[in-house]
Amino acid sequence: MNFSKRYPVARGPRLTPVTVRSIISMFDRENKAGVNFSEFTGVWKCITDWQNVFRTYDRDNSGMMDKNKLKQALSGLGYQLSDQFHAILILKFDRQGRGQIAFDDFIQGCFVLQRLTGIFRCYDTEQNSWIQVSCEQYLCQGL
Repeated sequence: MNFSKRYPVARGPRLTPVTVRSIISMFDRENKAGVNFSEFTGVWKCITDWQNVFRTYDRDNSGMMDKNKLKQALSGLGYQLSDQFHAILILKFDRQGRGQIAFDDFIQGCFVLQRLTGIFRCYDTEQNSWIQVSCEQYLCQGL
């Protein structure tokens, strides 16, 4: 089933198959390359939440976010990150090379941030935003 064609996100921009697979993998608790209905509700909530954030900060309805819009959007999601980090995100996820990210790029970036934040929180036992892990521990979590 082609998720992005069958379930366009609230008649908004379409997601690429890579983005859809990434998000589904986040909710696929049994590693079956798919989701059941219960897991699907999590997928849908995640996508619509991120879409609402994107729309909120894409005030000119260009369908694109520059570094400043991205910073505001991620701040709205609870991330307080440096300007340098936002610039890195633009470089990483800007597939069109325009210094901006499109909706699908934003969704992919949110997925990566959520995944890495989840890994970080597993090790941040004192909840002080500092962790100490071996390279192997981190690599195992990232696989």
